[in-house]
Amino acid sequence: MLGFMNREAMAETQRSGLVTFWRRTRQTLWTKGETSGNRLRVEEIRPDCDRDALLVVALPEGPTCHTGALSCFGRDQDRVGLEFLGVLERLIQSWRRQMPEDSYTAPLFRSGLPHICRKLGEETVETIVSAMQDRQSSVGESADLLYHLLVFLTQREISLRELMEELSRRHRV
Repeated sequence: MLGFMNREAMAETQRSGLVTFWRRTRQTLWTKGETSGNRLRVEEIRPDCDRDALLVVALPEGPTCHTGALSCFGRDQDRVGLEFLGVLERLIQSWRRQMPEDSYTAPLFRSGLPHICRKLGEETVETIVSAMQDRQSSVGESADLLYHLLVFLTQREISLRELMEELSRRHRV
């Protein structure tokens, strides 16, 4: 989404960790999700090259757009490509920090790296076996494999950015 921040909104965003905007029409602060509960938890704030605009990378708690869409820019189905891996990576990292009781992922982290590696190995074998089954089995097992790879990477504190840089270096792209 796009929003306006003044110094006061920036200070509140940094203090609370929740994205807060300045409502120019009402001349007041507004924290995203005040009424809907669909908050944006700040992960990173980056200024542009001129230092006159900010990119706020946030972990959304629900839809970002007031229409119920994931984004105010484009259709939800546009968000299922590689961009979604970054969203999922940040979500898994947040589960590792918060260890929610109702999470499938938190017990993996509590069990430690050996358990995570066994699960990753299991998903690898299931993906290979799915090659002899129908196409949809391969889709499902590959999704499980990719998810557990992200859990493994998070546990090892290896980011997708690091992997992309390594692939880029290897292929000189």
